Amino acid sequence: MKLVWSPETASKAYFDTVKSCELYHESGVAELVSATAAGWNSRFIVETWSQGGATATSIGLAVASSHTNGRHVCIVPDERSRLEYVQALQEAGMSPEVIVGEAEEVMNGLNGIDFMVVDSQRKDFSRVLRLAKLGNRGAVLVCKNANSKTASGFRWRSVIDDGSRRLVRSVFLPVGKGLDIAHVATSGGNSASSKGKSRWIKHVDRRSGEEYVIRK
Repeated sequence: MKLVWSPETASKAYFDTVKSCELYHESGVAELVSATAAGWNSRFIVETWSQGGATATSIGLAVASSHTNGRHVCIVPDERSRLEYVQALQEAGMSPEVIVGEAEEVMNGLNGIDFMVVDSQRKDFSRVLRLAKLGNRGAVLVCKNANSKTASGFRWRSVIDDGSRRLVRSVFLPVGKGLDIAHVATSGGNSASSKGKSRWIKHVDRRSGEEYVIRK
């Protein structure tokens, strides 16, 4: 199996997020992330969040999971963060599932992730991505606040090329404070589906250093 795009589901999630986030102003980040998660029919959505962070994107992820009949989990570092997060989402009519603990430790118990959002302003965001246990269909990984200094030297290949997963494509979008999005194939999904005349071609962008794997 592999991730399959559904424009209809993406559109529904987008407009529902617009309605749910009328009081927030994040330059379309929440709507875009919600549409992406729903469009890829994400069944297990995971995000990291800490006290003081914006919650519009979280609301968008909750909306997406409602359209895919999926599970949406938020990892927070402490009880204060949990209380603030739960209150914000309940005010938006959501009933969030929250796990308290350091993201690196919590990741060990979360299997089959197919959509994940991390905050690039956190020093451990790249390690969290590296430890994520992705599903057999592959996954879409998103770094928000990608313009932050913490993310200045980040490259997807540093957290993905470990033999069991492969970067299919990545894109940086100047939305909000920057969104860095990657589509990743796993050994049990896209990367193992090269049958018949299909083949994988690797291309390296000389300017960014990113590696792209294209199936032909």
